[in-house]
Amino acid sequence: MASRERRGIDLGTGTRGRTAKFPTRFARGPLVEENNMHHSRLCAVLIDCKITDLDEAARFWAAALGRPVDLGHPMSRDNYRMLETRSDEVIIEIQRVEHESRAHIDIETDDIPAEVRRLEKLGATVVNRLERWVVMLAPTGQRFCVVRVQRPGFPTNANRWN
Repeated sequence: MASRERRGIDLGTGTRGRTAKFPTRFARGPLVEENNMHHSRLCAVLIDCKITDLDEAARFWAAALGRPVDLGHPMSRDNYRMLETRSDEVIIEIQRVEHESRAHIDIETDDIPAEVRRLEKLGATVVNRLERWVVMLAPTGQRFCVVRVQRPGFPTNANRWN
């Protein structure tokens, strides 16, 4: 997962004249002050597959979920296959991994450090801070990722946190 290239949407908000109070590795997209409100929402379900034939795995999940494989999607390359979804639905992505097969979710946010702090207060812990996302562990044992904005229309249907 460490080599994964995340996609992002330019919200056109820039820094609004504010100074970032978090590491610059998170400074892609809008910058939000440490104590300012931020938004987050469920972004994606990723089906991690420890397999050799990613296309076979993608065909299975496409048939199981009734969503065709979207080979034309820019993220359907290398170790990733996207399933077709509407812009108002969560992303469904099949990815080849080295660890045991499992599924995980991504939470998209306009302020990764603020969302990580919020989730830590709820009991989650940071597993790995990568260049464009943070891997976390829920107190219930599941791993998940906090990522920059991925889907159009953000912050529609997002939670607002203060």
